Amino acid sequence: MVVDDSRTIRRTAETLLEREGFTVVTADDGFEALSKLVDSEPDIVFLDIMMPRLDGYQTCSVIKSNRRFRSTPVIMLSSKDGIFDKARGKLAGSEQFITKPFTREDLLEAIHLHVHTTR
Repeated sequence: MVVDDSRTIRRTAETLLEREGFTVVTADDGFEALSKLVDSEPDIVFLDIMMPRLDGYQTCSVIKSNRRFRSTPVIMLSSKDGIFDKARGKLAGSEQFITKPFTREDLLEAIHLHVHTTR
């Protein structure tokens, strides 16, 4: 799952991942992500931090507080790469922090590191 309020970021990540054979669900904010999470049960969530209505930190906290999705890896995506931002992501429960602009390799490395299922 790729969650970002930027259509360009969502499309870029979706295209990169689909070319690698992954099925990708997208959402443009935290509320949409939470509703799609239940139906799609993704193996990993790439989550933007700065979004309207429900930011990435709040969305991550909700995901991690749910017993059903607690073990779903959440990778924070942000153009801000300060120590405070990374620490706040960890406190919310994220497994990793990727700075935008990300590369294909960044996404694939996160998947290989955190997703332990076979395709």
